[in-house]
Amino acid sequence: MLVADTGAGKTLAGFLPTLAAFTPERLSHAAPPDGLHTLYVSPLKALAHDVQRNLMTPIAELGLPIRVETRSGDTPSDRKARQRANPPHILLTTPESLSLLLSYPESAAMFASLQRVVIDEVHAFANGKRGDLLALAMARLQALAPAMRRAALSATVADPADYQRWLAPGGVVGDVALVEGEAGAPPDVAILLPDSARVPWGGHAAAWAVPQLYDAIKANRTTLVFCNTRFLAELIFQQLWDANEDHLPIGIHHGSLSKEARRKVESAMADGRLRALVATASLDLGVDWGDVDLVVQMGAPKGSSRLLQRIGRANHRLDCPSRALLAPGNRFEFLEAMAALDAVEAGQRDGEGFRPGALDVLAQHVMATACAGPFDGGDLLAQVRSAVAYQWVDPALWERVLQFVATGGYALKAYDRFQRIVLGRDGLWRLTHPDQAARHRLNAGIILDTEMVEVRFRNGRSLGRVEESFAASLSPGATFRFAGLDLEVEAMRETELVVRAARKTGQIPSYMGARMPLTTHLADRVQAMLADRAGWGRFPDDVREWLEMQDWRSALPRPGRLLVESFPERERHYTVFHTFEGWPAHQSLAMLVTRRMENRGLGPLGFVANDYGFAVWSVRPVDDPGALLSPDILTDEFVDWVQDSYLLRRAFREVAVIAGLVERHHPGKRKTGRQVTFSTDLIYDVLRKYEPDHLLIEAAWADARERMTDVGRLAGVLERAERELHHVVLDRVSPLAVPLLVMIGRESLPQGSADDDLLVEAESLAARAMSAPSDDRADDWVEPPPEDD
Repeated sequence: MLVADTGAGKTLAGFLPTLAAFTPERLSHAAPPDGLHTLYVSPLKALAHDVQRNLMTPIAELGLPIRVETRSGDTPSDRKARQRANPPHILLTTPESLSLLLSYPESAAMFASLQRVVIDEVHAFANGKRGDLLALAMARLQALAPAMRRAALSATVADPADYQRWLAPGGVVGDVALVEGEAGAPPDVAILLPDSARVPWGGHAAAWAVPQLYDAIKANRTTLVFCNTRFLAELIFQQLWDANEDHLPIGIHHGSLSKEARRKVESAMADGRLRALVATASLDLGVDWGDVDLVVQMGAPKGSSRLLQRIGRANHRLDCPSRALLAPGNRFEFLEAMAALDAVEAGQRDGEGFRPGALDVLAQHVMATACAGPFDGGDLLAQVRSAVAYQWVDPALWERVLQFVATGGYALKAYDRFQRIVLGRDGLWRLTHPDQAARHRLNAGIILDTEMVEVRFRNGRSLGRVEESFAASLSPGATFRFAGLDLEVEAMRETELVVRAARKTGQIPSYMGARMPLTTHLADRVQAMLADRAGWGRFPDDVREWLEMQDWRSALPRPGRLLVESFPERERHYTVFHTFEGWPAHQSLAMLVTRRMENRGLGPLGFVANDYGFAVWSVRPVDDPGALLSPDILTDEFVDWVQDSYLLRRAFREVAVIAGLVERHHPGKRKTGRQVTFSTDLIYDVLRKYEPDHLLIEAAWADARERMTDVGRLAGVLERAERELHHVVLDRVSPLAVPLLVMIGRESLPQGSADDDLLVEAESLAARAMSAPSDDRADDWVEPPPEDD
């Protein structure tokens, strides 16, 4: 396990034993050994291609007879077939492609010669479902090549012991040596502030910073601009082009663009032909472009580890400081940026903990193993349990998994289409029909994006994909902007949009992808900053004024105490919970709170949430917020809500697809999102009625509890509410509540699309929030009294 700062040479270090094994001196000038020697696994396709490009230089300069190839979803099928018959010495791939490769009968012979597995950026996926899939694949590889050794690389691991345990066969930490690199040059990071205006009250796009961003691009050779969402990347790219009077070469990169578009941009960036590149998380891990001299983060970083990764793309050398600018979208994001910078300076990392391996991933692995050939159930269980994520699987649960893969479970076993494997008289499990292998490979995978529609020109050239829900809102003649182009819809088919170039600019596609929550570590730092009045001197005047007025008019959140504010506004009663537990937890808790308010006759009318808290509004005031947050809310009420909500159905749909119960793809045809939803909802209703303890219902509950609702952070809120809840009743909106209230009515809009409206709304609310209690006029603001008053 190698942990070292970005630019320290981790990736090359991971390959050094492989390069040494192929030196002419070692081989006595003999021909290199045939077969696959080293497998490199990364979380990003772009990173694998970048590593191949950078690895070829030392191989060529040393004159080593090594063949290096990549394998991902973008690899042509003929090359994939050739790789199985005649593998390269080094294969660079992703967890999903590795799992598919292990599903072929040739895999036993292909991996028999494997000596090493190198896992890059292990922190990015080890503790999620992709990590579960990789852990199972490594257990299978270890059985095929017992001498195989494992190496994992990362720059931002919070607790190395957790990752050592995950990496080790059997989870024995002592079996994994930990190597920690020396610290590199401290990064040079600054926070952008508006030149003349104030830091915005609301919004996430940081569009105000585009003129300063353009000046920074002109002043540097190459600038990498990171955005947290694909929508924001398209928006900032469009605004940069509008400001691009000098016609600078600026590109865009995100996961929904076509393979050709991504490769073109990556090549241009590697060759130094771009002055700037706007990108999402598709490029924030390990990509080594040494001539990037500035990184800009648009919006809040959401975590110190993520910020470090992105900063490290600039001046990718250990002895050279990485230069970066942070452009916060609003005042809370300014505090978050300050907290992230403090964490980076203190060398503190954040990250999610590990949880038990997912059952839907285990079912997919069982099916992949069957596709490779007959297997013994006991032997495979021993392999599975050698992965620490699945040590909890006992023989009884294992039998349920096998029966699910074999028949779909008790309630579904009468249907032939769910019969996938069968136990033979020889005691081995095998496929019921050879066609099952092709069906599995067509549908296997862990990353489940929202159903997408291909965007193509009439000549067949693909630009990428937009979400099906967005495509459904368009009609022939409608215009939208995608991949930096203005497009007009010519025709709509079931799985594609046919477009042509347009002269007028249209809307930007919205995406329902995963929202990055504020990490617990960063949330604690922000609250500590709010409580530290002595530290406010380093804030801009308007941010300091905002906090001073909040402290005078109401109170400030602080670690260990839950601040709740109630006030009238717009002829309604508002209650704001300043919880700092991230958007997913706040969404869930707000739903539960409104249910309780309904039961108590308070007449809830709605709620809105962000990373820092949530607000509910109602017909009658909330006099006792503590009663709405009693710990029993996570027992019966939470269960009832999840059972009746869309949440569990969505979780079931995802686990059903991952486990192979519902197939999205058939040869030459793909189901639409609506068809997949119909199929999974039908099965879900059957199972809830006739087999409520079905394996996938259990898996869906695990997802709903841990991933979608963040139960652990909900419990933290309730604990604080029980221990120390500070309820303040006000006569009007508080300064700290303004960023939440300006979101009301706009939560369903794509981030960034309503920023101008947000500014107008915010100014009206801010005028009331920042005025003295005796006067509604903002220009009569009174200096807050001294702190000791």
